[in-house]
Amino acid sequence: MTTAKILQARDMTKCIGCYSCMLACARTVRKSLSPAKAAVRIRTAGGLQGKFTAEICRGCIDPPCAASCRLEALVPRKGGGVRFIKDKCLGCGDCVEACSIGALKFDDETNQPLVCIQCGTCARFCPHQVLTMEERPV
Repeated sequence: MTTAKILQARDMTKCIGCYSCMLACARTVRKSLSPAKAAVRIRTAGGLQGKFTAEICRGCIDPPCAASCRLEALVPRKGGGVRFIKDKCLGCGDCVEACSIGALKFDDETNQPLVCIQCGTCARFCPHQVLTMEERPV
C-alpha cells in the first residue's frame, strides 16, 4: 500500500510557543529569516497564559484551494494537500480565500501564497513533537 505523509498537530498542550517550527520552515523552505514567511503559524488565543494553536495545512483530499485556482498553480497531491507550481501563479489570491480553515496566507512581497509542501521540516524542528508527520493511504 502506498502512503503519503501529512502534517498533523495532535497535542497542542505540549506547545511552548518557541516558534522553532516557523523559523525552520521560513529558513529551509523559503530561504528567509522571517517567521512571517513560514507556511506554518503558531498563534496564541491571547495573553501570556493563552493556549497555542497551529495554523497548518490539513492536507485536504479534495483541496478547495486547488479547485479555486484557474491556472492550476495548485495541484492536488496524492494522499492530500497540494503541490505549488510557482511559475503558473499570477497572485490573484483566490486560493487563500478558498482555504476553508485559513491555513493559506498571501505573501505580499512575492505576490504568491505561502503553501505548505508537507515536507516535515517544521515537525523535525519541534522540540516537543507537537507537530508530526503521519502516514495516510493514497
